[in-house]
Amino acid sequence: MEYKQLNIDDISFFEKVIGNNNVFSEEEILQNYSHDETEDLSFPPEVVLKPKTTEEIVKIIRYCNVNNIPVTPCGARTGLSGGSLPIFGGVALSLERLNSIIEIDERNLQATAEPGVINQVFRDVVAEKGLFYPPDPSSKGSCFLGGNLAENAGGAKAVKYGVTRDYVLNLEVVLPTGEIIWTGANVLKNATGYDLTSLMIGSEGTLGIITKIIFRLIPLPTKDITMLIPFNSSEKACEAVSAVFRAGITPSALEFIERDAIDWALKYTDVKLQIDDEVQAYLLVEVDGDNMDLLYKDCERIFEVMDNFDCGEILLADSERQKNQIWKLRKEIAESVKSNSVYKEEDTVVPRAELAKLLKGVKAIGKAYGFQSVCYGHAGDGNLHINIIKGEMSDEDWNTKLTLGIREIFELTHSLGGTLSGEHGIGLVQKDYMDIVFSEKALGLQKGIKNLFDPNGILNPGKILK
Repeated sequence: MEYKQLNIDDISFFEKVIGNNNVFSEEEILQNYSHDETEDLSFPPEVVLKPKTTEEIVKIIRYCNVNNIPVTPCGARTGLSGGSLPIFGGVALSLERLNSIIEIDERNLQATAEPGVINQVFRDVVAEKGLFYPPDPSSKGSCFLGGNLAENAGGAKAVKYGVTRDYVLNLEVVLPTGEIIWTGANVLKNATGYDLTSLMIGSEGTLGIITKIIFRLIPLPTKDITMLIPFNSSEKACEAVSAVFRAGITPSALEFIERDAIDWALKYTDVKLQIDDEVQAYLLVEVDGDNMDLLYKDCERIFEVMDNFDCGEILLADSERQKNQIWKLRKEIAESVKSNSVYKEEDTVVPRAELAKLLKGVKAIGKAYGFQSVCYGHAGDGNLHINIIKGEMSDEDWNTKLTLGIREIFELTHSLGGTLSGEHGIGLVQKDYMDIVFSEKALGLQKGIKNLFDPNGILNPGKILK
């Protein structure tokens, strides 16, 4: 699609709407907004705009829609699928100044926030009221709530508490044509018409710009216990995952970490952990609640389950510091991989009982195509992050054959009842594989939805669908 190139009149209009200080065209700033955390991809916008209000966004969007200017919404740019890359130039619309927690309704366990609020900041503020917002992506210390909604982010707590979509009641949205709508109602049950709220969440900024969010909250659990469980076999560790749930236990987190991931993270961080040579994988398990006696009983039952899968000596965190160190190790894996090697990360998800088959298949595919993989992820809900490491692969093989290997990984994932992404989204880098999981008819329906919301195709073009 051909879009208009910006000129001085366009810049002047934007400056009148949001002020000169919030319109940026300096090369350094454009480069800063040209990328997220997806590999080394870079697509500079022609201008970066930082509005403060919904009304300012409406004026910008209406102007861009009439003048055929592409608009890419962006926030903290921590995404891993290229969802906020302005691949056609145009406007990078940053929502970082929409960063207010407008209200915490303690009577109804609800909160109203803007999309530029940092996830951890929001979690901390509601926790002070004894309330809990569970979604906790690894980048929670820097990612924005708006981006979490765009990708339907999950995190470690999703296994017990669910993902972002499960905590959103209602949204204020600016449509690509400039109208403002509310998608739902501030109620816990809603059977009124089509569910536009759920449609908007996970749409990666392609259908509208979220400007206000009504969240539901739950009471804050006051106690938790963290365990680190070693295995001499990665497949045994994966097999143990579904056994925990079959035993009637729902952990608040259940993470799988392959040996290579642990080794790389230990080099990258200041965490100290002694690992026996034969250990090939760990499960990081957390239980939470309000009664320590019940939590210890859950731990005992987990110990019993693990005994059936040849686990090693289980480390039970005996202090808050040790608990934080264990979680730090898990949270820093992605950064440690990035600092060590050229890589691509895939975000596969399968029914949890199929996790061992997925891991075994990934290793076989890697061997066939000549790449190494470092795997970890939210095993409790079947979500395996596969970091494909370039290693000794030639540049030619990396740029040509690798896509065939990735397609085989996704085909395997689909054959096991899974899909392409659990929480990172499709964005730019996975859209070529959508045909694996959707029929032509289903893809056509999705394209029809996009065209209905965005008839001129200006909003985050080139994402999700080809």
